[in-house]
Amino acid sequence: MTTETLDRPADETPLRTQAPDAGTLAGPRPSERPTAGPREAAPTPVADLPPIRILHLWPRLLNVAGDGGNVTAIEARARWRGIGTETVSYEADDPVPDVAAFDIVFAQGGQDVEMTLVARDLPRIAGALRDAADAGVVMLPVCAGLQLFGHRYVPNSGEALEGAHVLDLETLGGSQRFMQHAACEVTIDGETATVVGFENHSGVTELGPGVEPFGRVVAGAGNNGTDGREGARRDNVFATYLHGPVLPKNPWLADQLARIALSRRTGAPVVLAPLDDAVETRNHDVALAKAMRNRGQRTALTPATLHRRGR
Repeated sequence: MTTETLDRPADETPLRTQAPDAGTLAGPRPSERPTAGPREAAPTPVADLPPIRILHLWPRLLNVAGDGGNVTAIEARARWRGIGTETVSYEADDPVPDVAAFDIVFAQGGQDVEMTLVARDLPRIAGALRDAADAGVVMLPVCAGLQLFGHRYVPNSGEALEGAHVLDLETLGGSQRFMQHAACEVTIDGETATVVGFENHSGVTELGPGVEPFGRVVAGAGNNGTDGREGARRDNVFATYLHGPVLPKNPWLADQLARIALSRRTGAPVVLAPLDDAVETRNHDVALAKAMRNRGQRTALTPATLHRRGR
């Protein structure tokens, strides 16, 4: 395992007041503490907030769609608020960590080959993942992570992969690939927002009674192209098929995860200071517009056409 610690800046007031450029997502930001609006609760003092402890599972194997950017987003948004982070990377055959001691756990996307390698390692850590989920640890499994956090994944070829049994779901390899910009409506603690991303999977996921959908499909195929459900949720485990990566394009979701994690850690409700999310909001809106152009379709892929030469 490897650990990266990002300390709180010395002045404890690095709040972003200007939108970032795309090339400096995690860079320093101007320092100015925002003032809460008349109807907003005052932000929790930064001095009262501990570092966010992040566990990134199998980052060398599960990152084919750049989903590691979700970790970067949490780290960056914490830094811009003056909150520290401690990130531990766990790879196959590393010593099994105390998963329940972390605040946010990430498991990202991968193809069947990488999933097979992860599945071989999964029995060592599956019990710790289940215990952490039961304890309310925030988790964001994406795509392959979603499938491997379920009971099993049955690919189109090869043997079934036993999952971690964190989520009551099962996935079968399908004959059609769902590949397009997508959006879903997500409700967390009574607040609803549209979450956008890019789906790229051929899994057919069915949810059991022990979970609810992460969101309701607005555009895209969702879990299986038929039931209008996207992802899965139980307690503080939020699983989705949305790549992008999803958190940089959805600052609302990123802040919800951070807020829930810090509230659990401190034992008291946490209010995060607002950030200027002009760039993130623009990216979100562009992705939503692209998703809505394909609304009603199961995939943006078009069948290949065979052209015979000489005829």
